[in-house]
Amino acid sequence: MSIEVKNISKSYGTQKALDNVSFSVKKGEIVGFLGPNGAGKSTLMKILTTFINADEGTASVNGNDVVKNQKAVQLSVGYLAEHNPLYLDLYVREYLAFNADVYKVAKSRIEEVIQLTGLTSESHKKIGELSKGYRQRVGLATALLHNPDVLILDEPTTGLDPNQLVEIRNVIKNVGENKTVFLSTHIMQEVEAICDRVIIINNGKIVTDKKLDKLVSEVKEQVIEVEFDKVVDETLFSKLLELKSYKNTHDKVWELTFETDNDCRSSVFDFAQENGLKTLQLNLKSKNLEEIFREKTFRKD
Repeated sequence: MSIEVKNISKSYGTQKALDNVSFSVKKGEIVGFLGPNGAGKSTLMKILTTFINADEGTASVNGNDVVKNQKAVQLSVGYLAEHNPLYLDLYVREYLAFNADVYKVAKSRIEEVIQLTGLTSESHKKIGELSKGYRQRVGLATALLHNPDVLILDEPTTGLDPNQLVEIRNVIKNVGENKTVFLSTHIMQEVEAICDRVIIINNGKIVTDKKLDKLVSEVKEQVIEVEFDKVVDETLFSKLLELKSYKNTHDKVWELTFETDNDCRSSVFDFAQENGLKTLQLNLKSKNLEEIFREKTFRKD
């Protein structure tokens, strides 16, 4: 296993950040680690990268215990922290050369990671002159310098505009082809685009750990968006079997949620005809990861 976490707990005073957390990540997986703010994501990543120790339990990276073999863990992990620490007065190549000396890697590796992360056009500039997106690229390049087997990325796309999001996503996908990637993010589209598997943590506990395609396929609900040609009397919806809820999104457009995984579009079409309505559009919408995430982490208090 690339990452092995067994019964990890961590508290800050009376606040329990992690509560008996266990999971493993196989070599070559790209895993999205999700959870609301304060759920324990960054704490666990800091434990895996040897920045802090757990109160209870054990963790290992590439078979190296994060407490007993810290140096081996650090050499096998590339870590991009949530708040990417950079020396803004250094030039890109100068900063990467400094880190290459720390890791004792060949200077030729600097050009390799510059090309890999798309930094070539900006590599002559000071880091302080770069956009947020390019600073994130510098952080990724630094994490990749020593060619680690495991990448741990904490909110790598925070603060990026839509174009930068796509660029960084592609960088992560490319480097993830031959490395294990464990990343946290609040952007569900990023997870859907690049991850094989999803682990959701809430209040310090794992609430979901499944392959992404299986997680989505297990949803036993179906959402249909329909536009009618005229205003609908809401009481008529009681005639639709297995209808869980309905919502008027705008004008004559309705979102109908059915408690079934069967295709209900024909039922909605028949309903319209029986009640003197025409369907101007009729679309089947699958439940996305964002909706699943909200259900798994929704606080009922």
